[in-house]
Amino acid sequence: MLSVVRDHLGQALFRRVAGPDGPATRARIHLTPGPRWFGPDRPIRAVHGDASMFIGGLSALLLQSLHPLAMAAVAGHSGYRGDPWGRLQRTSTFLAVTTYGTAEDAQRAVDQVRAIHERIRGTTADGEPYHAADPHLLGWVHAAETDSFLRAHQRFGARPLDPDGYDGYVADAARVARALGVIDPPRDRRELAARLAAYRPELRATPEARGTARFLLLQPPVPLAVRPLYGGLAANAVALLPPWARRLLGLPRIPLVEDIAIRPTGQALTRTIRWMMRPPTTPGPD
Repeated sequence: MLSVVRDHLGQALFRRVAGPDGPATRARIHLTPGPRWFGPDRPIRAVHGDASMFIGGLSALLLQSLHPLAMAAVAGHSGYRGDPWGRLQRTSTFLAVTTYGTAEDAQRAVDQVRAIHERIRGTTADGEPYHAADPHLLGWVHAAETDSFLRAHQRFGARPLDPDGYDGYVADAARVARALGVIDPPRDRRELAARLAAYRPELRATPEARGTARFLLLQPPVPLAVRPLYGGLAANAVALLPPWARRLLGLPRIPLVEDIAIRPTGQALTRTIRWMMRPPTTPGPD
């Protein structure tokens, strides 16, 4: 009975994250023969395949929102409020294809994203123009995402990597970033930290960024029954942010509460998600 419940919950969560075509997409990604960008021993496979990505992904969205031009492009063109699950499904599929799929499928996915970025142009409320294909903006989105996924895996991963492994993860992520149009992406944790620091003078909490934080943290598009579970993930996503990012977003740190309650909750939730998302059980022979 427990395995049946687990399979049901896992399939429901997978449908939410991967969409109605998720099973077919997963089969194509993992079963299609051919060379891959990343072999089975590469760190990016360990990081992107772990339940810590649920927390890392939320944290990345909060961090990315702090660049006014990147946030304006998201607010004006992504439809993340009207179709948040669709955006999540497209993002998760892109990560899965580029991490585990054939080189041909990975390149096709990158080409599709680059074509979308090329069309996204506009002007912020302050009159500043933006273009989603701008390598500088792409570099910020990549650095914020990579740092968030790495932090989440360090804290909540089932099998955290050693320092060389995390440097390898940054190098693997740089392979995808270059394909997307990022110029000279960071290749290890030292370069990643330096790149994030270089963007700091450009960052601020615009009304759009604060609106995104309210949407993600206070008005999530999830059923009321699972809001407490989502709240635990969201609280850990906030706790994962660099202190300066939290200050910009007005999200104070409460050390005792975070250490005693929030982080253990994140560990329990990621263990639960990991349990739910294990491959479905199949009946044995009579």
